[in-house]
Amino acid sequence: MRVLGIDTATWTASVGIVDDGEVLVERSLAVSTSHAVSLLPLVNEALAAARLELRELDLLAVSIGPGSFTGLRIGLSVTKGLALATGLPVIGVPTLEALAQATGVRDGLVCPLLDARKREVYAAAFRWREGALELVHGAVVVPPDVFADHLSLPCTLVGDGVDAYAPVFRRRWGDQLELLPLSVVSPRGAIVAALGAARVDTNGLAEAAELEPTYVRKSEAELHRPTSS
Repeated sequence: MRVLGIDTATWTASVGIVDDGEVLVERSLAVSTSHAVSLLPLVNEALAAARLELRELDLLAVSIGPGSFTGLRIGLSVTKGLALATGLPVIGVPTLEALAQATGVRDGLVCPLLDARKREVYAAAFRWREGALELVHGAVVVPPDVFADHLSLPCTLVGDGVDAYAPVFRRRWGDQLELLPLSVVSPRGAIVAALGAARVDTNGLAEAAELEPTYVRKSEAELHRPTSS
């Protein structure tokens, strides 16, 4: 199965193509503003490098959050547009699971952390068991010091939540944690693609029009939306 994976949940956009589990190509780009301009050229660059046309793919996989609200919307919009143009099926992949997978096999907990702003992080906990990643605790949005109090050793933290709040975790645990900032382990489109292929049998495909981001926390627009009395 040839799968194109897209991840735009952070400031790093990544596009990857896998074929029956083999990574054919991966392209990533860090931006300082928005993925709106760069994402489609990144997709085209990956397809060209793999010497494939969109119609030769079997599946589109997209990271659906949590993460940057704007980034998630852009990634999902582009994926839906590609699906509409080609008729390809689409599957959503949890962002934190993909980031944990990118970390590789570790002892103990693997906790992906993304900066949620407002002195909070999006976080989840996984564990490697018999070569497979197992969910220990689903995605939450929580202050980093609260999350730090609920960790157990050994433990690896990964993501831009590490970049933002490493001192919080160091104060609580010293050097006992392995901290991997986004510069060391970043989102990977190829992993989104591989996870998408693996999830088809267990989770099924979604109608592209019905697929929505998983925000975990309400957006500013939702928070300030008037309620009917």
